[in-house]
Amino acid sequence: MATDPIIEVRDLDMAFPVRGGQGGKTVIQQVLHKLNFDIAPGETLGLVGESGSGKSTAGRILVGLYEPTGGSVKLFGQSITGAQRRLGLAAVRSRLQFVFQDPHAALNPRMRVGESIAEPIAIAGGRTRRERTDRVRELLEMVGLPRDGAERFPHEFSGGQRQRIVIARALALQPGFIVCDEPVSALDVSIQAQIVNLLMDLQQKFGLSYLFIAHDLAVVRAIAHRVAVLYAGSIVEIAPKDELYSDPRHPYTRALLDAVPRADPERVRGPVLGGEVPSLLAPPPGCRFHTRCPHVMPRCRIDIPELRVTAPGRHVACHLHA
Repeated sequence: MATDPIIEVRDLDMAFPVRGGQGGKTVIQQVLHKLNFDIAPGETLGLVGESGSGKSTAGRILVGLYEPTGGSVKLFGQSITGAQRRLGLAAVRSRLQFVFQDPHAALNPRMRVGESIAEPIAIAGGRTRRERTDRVRELLEMVGLPRDGAERFPHEFSGGQRQRIVIARALALQPGFIVCDEPVSALDVSIQAQIVNLLMDLQQKFGLSYLFIAHDLAVVRAIAHRVAVLYAGSIVEIAPKDELYSDPRHPYTRALLDAVPRADPERVRGPVLGGEVPSLLAPPPGCRFHTRCPHVMPRCRIDIPELRVTAPGRHVACHLHA
């Protein structure tokens, strides 16, 4: 297996102009701040954090839906930021795909399932109508749906089946990288497990790499190889899955794991994390977590902690580990 990462993110910033400031002025919302991470071939990186932390924005940048305001992103060695954005995206467009949270909204209700899956194949060109039809049936079978489902409309399927259709469409052009943005959060728990198992099987079969965005830490633990924890637009910890869950180093990561319900009467839970995620229109100086951190020090209110290597494969942005 190749050792070079297929995704390289360096100092990634994303800011949006927002109207409604004092006097109706336009203010800047800094959604992402100095993100750094890689994703290796065949790897799943879980991206977790509270709602509004910037997870979906990061995913949209990686598939070229947003142009970041700073930093760089390389996909398969091609830059998709700055002056090389158009050329870079053209070179890798068919090799990256996106699986959205709501499968109902992701499918055109007026198009038959087969038409939706065949659309990216038709746009890419190079296949006859018959070949596209055969490919659609093959993809449906691959995700556990009947081949004749191509003639039906999305509303004739359950939520879990619709998500399988979305996954089939994402596989149509044989991508190497897929961003999964909360792909199971809208599904029943039993169906969630089926979709996660499907994604894992497809990864093993085709060598896919995933950015798996979620707020459910149990789901992330099932599918991810490594986990990145995002807080208010900044990554506070990255670690191999088992190490992060057994020994969280950042206070925010520890608080997230303590909040996960478990059927263990002898378990001693940590203190409940108080306060709210700070506004991205006016983030606090220093460490963005210091307003809620139980271990806050004077330095935390002034200096922004760097994402440092604390052990092989482990990175933490916290002055406690400086």
